[in-house]
Amino acid sequence: MILFYYNIGIKTREEFMMKRKIVNIDREKCDGCGLCVNACHEGAIELVGGKARLKGDEYCDGLGDCLPECPRGAIDIIERESRSYKGNVSELGQWPVQLKLVNPRAPYLKNAELLIAADCTSYAYGNFHRDFIKGHIVLIGCPKLDDIDYYEEKFTDIIKNNNLKSITVVRMEVPCCGGIVNAVKNSMLNSGMMVPYREVVISIEGNIIEDKN
Repeated sequence: MILFYYNIGIKTREEFMMKRKIVNIDREKCDGCGLCVNACHEGAIELVGGKARLKGDEYCDGLGDCLPECPRGAIDIIERESRSYKGNVSELGQWPVQLKLVNPRAPYLKNAELLIAADCTSYAYGNFHRDFIKGHIVLIGCPKLDDIDYYEEKFTDIIKNNNLKSITVVRMEVPCCGGIVNAVKNSMLNSGMMVPYREVVISIEGNIIEDKN
């Protein structure tokens, strides 16, 4: 089998600066109630240190659904230079992504922040690109349909030869998804290399129900 690979490149958006309307949050007025976080359909707002802030200019569509929810009047709409709203732009940085097709010596794996995801997770979790794929090299597979021994062999090869910075495993809550977790952990033991590890569990309703290191 001949394997091809493409390094799409991790995207930067500084070149897409433009003057546009965007949410502005006065952190002095903010009391950290979190109502704006729930009101934002784009998931652009987060709470940090008990105060609301934008995750990034590119996530805010500037429509201001959050404004009427703020009881402190801490949010308004301003016009300024900011990164363009990216909407549903893909965060994928390489191809292929299917584990069986990925060459363990592909150059994009070197020093990578690796995301290993069960197939169903990207369909169940709505903001998968933004919250998981962004900044990562992606491998996907199904531990129920595929050979777990093959997974362990391939993961071991990848871990041993690429000096990975981290591994994030995203799985569904269903029992069969545990196979991909075991394969990754066994591969680290087999390779003799312990890589910083994160495991995220997605419910069948599409929510994060567990996030552990």
